[in-house]
Amino acid sequence: MMSRERKKQAAAALQEKLKILRSITHSHALSDASIIMDASAYIKELKQKVVRLNQEIACAQDALRHGSSYPTVTVETLVGGHGGFLINVFSDKSCPGLLVSVLEAFDELGLSVLQATASCADSFRLEAVGGENVAENVDEHVVKQAVLQAIRSCSESGSEQDEE
Repeated sequence: MMSRERKKQAAAALQEKLKILRSITHSHALSDASIIMDASAYIKELKQKVVRLNQEIACAQDALRHGSSYPTVTVETLVGGHGGFLINVFSDKSCPGLLVSVLEAFDELGLSVLQATASCADSFRLEAVGGENVAENVDEHVVKQAVLQAIRSCSESGSEQDEE
């Protein structure tokens, strides 16, 4: 009798843990195996985010250590068939109109901004999720080059205004 009761308790505990795992990973799966597969994919995604954030921190620290005002731009293609990009921009200098210039570059590439966080106080930091692009020939490199060009253009126009 006791072993049957223990099995019921263990099964109930397992189902509760799977329910929690399903909610944490935002899984819509119904079977136990699918919930675990979704959790595995979620963990892999989190690990990639940690690696990316550590790289960004290292780049920012390196730029601050060397007194470089050269901007750091990273672009990742989003997984999941959406065709969008995750764009991170960091520069220890900000110039007037830099955010507008970068957003105009996105627009010229046909990227719609689905979500963005920006800080333009002393330094410039932008994290944006660019939605599906209408042009097929746009990849991570093209987006990065467009953002760097927007930053250069803004910096050059800021320097010209300083000279006047």
